[in-house]
Amino acid sequence: MHKTINSVIGKAATLIVATMTAVAFLSPLSGINVSASVGQPVLTLPTLDEVNCASYCVYDKTADSIIMSKTPHNRIYPASMTKIMTAQLALDYLDTDAYLTVSQNALDNVTADSTLMYVTLGEELTVSELLYGLMLPSGNDAANVLAEGVIDAIFANYPADGTDVGPDGINAQYFVDTMGVTEEEILTSYKLSAFAELMNLRAGAIGCTGTHFVNAHGLHSDEHYTTASDLTLIMAKACENPDFCTVISSPTHIFAATNAHPTDAWQIVRNSNNILSDPWLCATTAEGDDTHITAFVGGKTGTTSIAGTGMTTYSVNENGHELFISVCGIPAEEYSNQTVYVASVVGYGHLTCWNNDPTSVIPGTTGDYRRSNSTDAELPQYDPLIVPFDTLDVDYMPEGWSAEDPAAEPVDPESGEEPSDPSEEPSDPDEETGETETAADTDESENEPEPTGLIGKTKAKLLKTPAGKFAKANPFASGVIVGLSFLIVVLVVVLIVRAVKNNTKKKKGKARPFNGNISI
Repeated sequence: MHKTINSVIGKAATLIVATMTAVAFLSPLSGINVSASVGQPVLTLPTLDEVNCASYCVYDKTADSIIMSKTPHNRIYPASMTKIMTAQLALDYLDTDAYLTVSQNALDNVTADSTLMYVTLGEELTVSELLYGLMLPSGNDAANVLAEGVIDAIFANYPADGTDVGPDGINAQYFVDTMGVTEEEILTSYKLSAFAELMNLRAGAIGCTGTHFVNAHGLHSDEHYTTASDLTLIMAKACENPDFCTVISSPTHIFAATNAHPTDAWQIVRNSNNILSDPWLCATTAEGDDTHITAFVGGKTGTTSIAGTGMTTYSVNENGHELFISVCGIPAEEYSNQTVYVASVVGYGHLTCWNNDPTSVIPGTTGDYRRSNSTDAELPQYDPLIVPFDTLDVDYMPEGWSAEDPAAEPVDPESGEEPSDPSEEPSDPDEETGETETAADTDESENEPEPTGLIGKTKAKLLKTPAGKFAKANPFASGVIVGLSFLIVVLVVVLIVRAVKNNTKKKKGKARPFNGNISI
């Protein structure tokens, strides 16, 4: 019996030692927080000296000056950044609800390996849909359809024999005189050439001095060129139209059904501008300085094997200045760096702008002004900072709305009080440490509801004990310890039961048979 008990005790001790060893081995895991953040880590962008490009230009439209640049007036090939001009002319001459029909000429004047919207011959699409096909996937076919539509509109609305003129101060006679061909020849064979003439007319009118266009899409031609500084002027002019800003700020677009594509969502396109989805990239320089960019509205990329790659963007600084930034000629072997190179130039451009005028005018970060892609009815209802220059002094919450946290309540339109600026210095710092008490530093139990019932009160008391506090702070390690402890108890019980049964069997051993002999 004693040997059996000793055996049980030995085995139990072995289990206990094994458990303690396992706990010691797993103790480093006690700091694991199963709800840890898996958000975007902070990244370091290239410095300006590390940005490999032919030229860049930062144009501060508010101050009407170039505030940062690298060879901004050198000739470059714009590639698809050409479409910024195409889009602004389309918006100036065409109704966005008007339908245009895809011609054979529009399809013939693109290359098969170029970026396309994938429209088909005879397809009828609204100008609005074509604009998304032009600016998001950079459709060269959409560019030609819009260009032909503009020329048709000019000849229809501003005829050569009339007195009315369009937004550029001309009528159809301008093309007849400039191109030296008849009106009929233009409408049958030279619409795209006429549109290029209109592009050059507009470029000159807005102050471009180094630009010459020969097509609407930007496919390479030695005679199709511009400069980084001219591209910022072209973008600045285009962004005066709110519809243009809506298009370039859209991360995606879903096309509606047409006569050639009978079902909705026949194609879903995504913006080629990656910064649009991650504008925070521009918020910090390589040295860690806050750039004070508030809103990254959008931009247009452009890439060919000869032009390299680049982007022209529109963004807004905390001081209210509008910046138009163009980065051109990133070499082919560094196409993958387009996003970080452009983000770096945008960031340093905004820091320069802020240093020139360090006055806070627009609150928030790039996250406050990040657009969503949806129907008008489903755009954010309660965020007034979607468009730069909106203010917070509006009562935008629904009637009767209230929040548990008074700090989250909407602005009272009668009192005119605005929410406190999160960028202001904290108040009442600790005199010794200089630290300010935050909600995270206060006792969490103050914000928890008072427990009710026997189970609730017992749980609350247990959580206040040292073991309870450890379990709450280290749920993983606590779970391991509890599980192993339960296993030990079960195994010890099993060992004891088996030992008792074995001992009983030995006591009840079989009697020896009687052989007839009696010993006295």
